[in-house]
Amino acid sequence: RSEMDRNTKSLVVSDLRLSDAGSYSCEAESRPVVTISLHVFELTISSNGHFLPNESPQLSIMQKSYNPPSDLRISLFNNHNNTEISEVLERVIHHKYILKLKQLQPKDSGTWRCHIHSDSPFIDQNINFDLKVLGFQNPALERKYATVESTVILSWRLNFKEIKWKEGFTGQLNWKQKENATSFTLFSFTVTAQRKLNVSMKRSQFMSEEPKMEDASGVLEVKLNKVPFGHAGQYQMQLEYNRKHVQSEIELLMMKVLANPVGPLARGAKMTLTCQVSSPLLSNAYLCWERVNGTQMDFVKSKQHEAQVEVNVSTAGLWKCYLVEDNIRKISLNYIVEEAPVWITHVVIGASIGASVLVLGITCLCVITGMNWHRRRQRAKRMALARQHLLENRTCQCKQ
Repeated sequence: RSEMDRNTKSLVVSDLRLSDAGSYSCEAESRPVVTISLHVFELTISSNGHFLPNESPQLSIMQKSYNPPSDLRISLFNNHNNTEISEVLERVIHHKYILKLKQLQPKDSGTWRCHIHSDSPFIDQNINFDLKVLGFQNPALERKYATVESTVILSWRLNFKEIKWKEGFTGQLNWKQKENATSFTLFSFTVTAQRKLNVSMKRSQFMSEEPKMEDASGVLEVKLNKVPFGHAGQYQMQLEYNRKHVQSEIELLMMKVLANPVGPLARGAKMTLTCQVSSPLLSNAYLCWERVNGTQMDFVKSKQHEAQVEVNVSTAGLWKCYLVEDNIRKISLNYIVEEAPVWITHVVIGASIGASVLVLGITCLCVITGMNWHRRRQRAKRMALARQHLLENRTCQCKQ
């Protein structure tokens, strides 16, 4: 692994190792002997420099030389060239240092620098090393809004392309309806070192299509078609590497509108519209019914933390329900109250009158039937009493 440069009289040692440390002497016929002490440092990083967020890497620095320094000072600089404070876990004087770094975040990915300094002998050496922190560029908790039976696309942006992550990793998507409910795995996946996505579906009723990974952007996309109200909840994407986990969650909030009774509104009749969301509202949020081109009277606001709001409608028109958070409209849903044709109104009125007459007739029939039944019962009692008197040889005078 070494060769001599005849022109400069230099010795070139390639693929340097700790065992190469020591004292090197150069002898030339009548010239004095020149001795050089070679100090060799070896820096290693745990997990080969690949981590998930909130992990604390360990940095090991080995030093070997013929004349070891009495005082070796080590400083660390992060990817922004700022000084980092580290914890010394182990220190073997002149030979080995083990340092524990802070908990890492994806923004810490990049090239770090370890600076080694000694006054005697004089050493001023920089060793660069790379840290890669696999994670999401999404917020830790994201909220998405959708109306019932609509198509929803959930996406998680991974940073493996930006940090040039060269290892494979696995993951899965879990769903639960609310915070303390049981979670279910919708699918699991693996991403190879060549960025190939392999998916294993678990609950296909949630998705009609397999998730897709955009290689150029590192976005993992999940498409949900015609989402029912019951599929609202928390969708938690989880990554796993080296038996460690990191997760990012998207809360899907759904909105639906119900009408009672369903159908066109007859003249003189009333209808109740109910607007409902899938989870309780935050303190800074409320639901609202508003009639388009209506008056201030055509406005109903939900109470604090209530997940639904109702409005009583007596005239046809377009009504809009919307959700407001921090004075920003997040989602809205329209409902058209149609006016029933005249003949339907007449049918409804006639049916109402007919029903009333029918009820009155049935009531009268029940009364008359009850009276006749009472008379027959009284007559039967008198006949039974007369027979009893005849059997006892008593006389009975009947009224004419």
